[in-house]
Amino acid sequence: MNELLLSPEAGGPHLLLGNEAIVRGALEAGVGFVSCYPGTPSSEVPDTFFRLSPKAGYSFEYSVNEKVAMEVAGGAALAGVPSLVTMKHVGVNVAADPMMTLAYIGTPGGLVILSADDPGCHSSQNEQDNRIYARLGGLPCFEPASAQEAKDMTREALVLSARLGQPVLLRTTTRVNHLRGPVIFEALPEARSKGRFVKTPGRFVPIPAVARTRHPALLSALTDMKNENESSSWNIRHGQGRIGFISSGISRAYLADALEGLGNPQVQVLELGQSYPLPASLILDFLRHVDLAVIVEELEPVMETEIRALAQEHGLAVKIMGKGPRLPRTGEYSVRIVIAAVRQALGMPDPEESICSAEPNLPMRPPNLCAGCPHRAAYYAVRQVYGDEAVYSSDIGCYTLGILPPLKTADFLLCMGSSISAGSGAARAGSDPVVAFIGDSTFFHSGVTGLINAVHNEHDILLVILDNRTTAMTGHQPHPGVDQTAIGPNPRPVDIEKIVIACGVEHIRVVKPLNYKATVKALEELKALSGVRVLIAKDPCTLFARRILGRKPGQVAYVVPGREKDCLPLARDLACPAFFVHDGGLGIDPLICAGCMLCVQVGEHIKAKSRS
Repeated sequence: MNELLLSPEAGGPHLLLGNEAIVRGALEAGVGFVSCYPGTPSSEVPDTFFRLSPKAGYSFEYSVNEKVAMEVAGGAALAGVPSLVTMKHVGVNVAADPMMTLAYIGTPGGLVILSADDPGCHSSQNEQDNRIYARLGGLPCFEPASAQEAKDMTREALVLSARLGQPVLLRTTTRVNHLRGPVIFEALPEARSKGRFVKTPGRFVPIPAVARTRHPALLSALTDMKNENESSSWNIRHGQGRIGFISSGISRAYLADALEGLGNPQVQVLELGQSYPLPASLILDFLRHVDLAVIVEELEPVMETEIRALAQEHGLAVKIMGKGPRLPRTGEYSVRIVIAAVRQALGMPDPEESICSAEPNLPMRPPNLCAGCPHRAAYYAVRQVYGDEAVYSSDIGCYTLGILPPLKTADFLLCMGSSISAGSGAARAGSDPVVAFIGDSTFFHSGVTGLINAVHNEHDILLVILDNRTTAMTGHQPHPGVDQTAIGPNPRPVDIEKIVIACGVEHIRVVKPLNYKATVKALEELKALSGVRVLIAKDPCTLFARRILGRKPGQVAYVVPGREKDCLPLARDLACPAFFVHDGGLGIDPLICAGCMLCVQVGEHIKAKSRS
């Protein structure tokens, strides 16, 4: 598939993931610079660019966080190169500072910001709606609903951005990023990876006098964009009848399926693919031709609020239906949800048929750390040393799964990189010891500033850096500290221990967490001290070790026959996915066992044998 995306020929259709289609669209626009911080549901976009990069003409980088990614892409765009920066929705919060200024000063080469929102919190800590960022920052906004649109809108967003000299937001949602659909290619031009910076300090250095002139310029550009949107081919009106539906993003696809499922009733539909600036005249004309307008949009009532204001301003008597029990403000929509709203709008009774539901009393299968995960070993050791005595400050990553029993090593979490600073505050305010956890990629992302702050302000906190040698949660993307990436070695790995020393931390221990005794010993030593102390628990992610480093476990654990019941307490304490209970005793599935041998070290009746 990767090679196909570099095909110079037009044609198709080709079956693409939504995220792959975004890559192709950027390539068709001649993108010359791509940066990112990986985050689900956007991760396949930069991962695909990364794998293609040895054979393509653009520059690509995984940045240490979203703010840096925005700044390097902004710099490339200022130098005249069409650029793309990708992140998940909460990453835009991190990148908001430079993004807001880039909207003022402009981006002559063209800059598209991919914000992959996550309605329903499939893999996120919130479901913020970044269409509001488009309004806040003054960013024209595209919202694709299919793989073809993901490709075409990405290309057009880059072209539009370069023409306007302003950044543009490409707002997707999980369902669009991860759908798969047919895509027709356009011809592929050469990447435009080199440009020339034209010195214009009166525009690009936003001292107050400059910023005051750039704000009206931004508003003027938005007015021009609004006028163009009135006739945009992405804003489509179709159907007939006195009941109308206005929709954007993936909700357009749900609405189309809902109407088809109800026999295509006579209604009017206004689909807004280029949803900001809102095409007011187009919407007003639509409202004048319906008696009821239903606004179908996931998450916040962004369009609904603006359309209600439009109707009020122009004295229209049209009834507007938006958020409510049928169209909730939370969660991801579905065809079923939209069908219910359409039935209500059309005055149709609710269907009598019951919806399929799961059988009652099925066993729960909560998410769990992988078998052999070194984080489990670190958490287990910390629990043995601190138990419930400590307050545990957690962070963003797969290690957040430490929240679940029996490990219970996450008492609070704010955002990416917050565990050290938030933990410092909890330690200063409370009397309980505080243990903070942070992953290696998150440490580089924004944790290091919290550590510097903790040292500077003399906080009393134990920090455990869970260094599994990759960005595990989002698919093993490299960060500055890794030794190996999916396409080769990292020539200049940045040493976390040296950074910690440089930050002024005096008490540091480095252990392999799968060495249980050494880890407990280091923790007990650090517990007896005060101030900022750091334990670096360094062992590769078991999946990364197998897939990228090529390591194969040579051993497997087993329970000594006849002692299965004696080992049951260990099942409750470790909760390894390889464990199972059979006839009231513990068993270990040799196919799932990753050979980490943690259970062998802490279970008297568990032994190791060669893997057959």
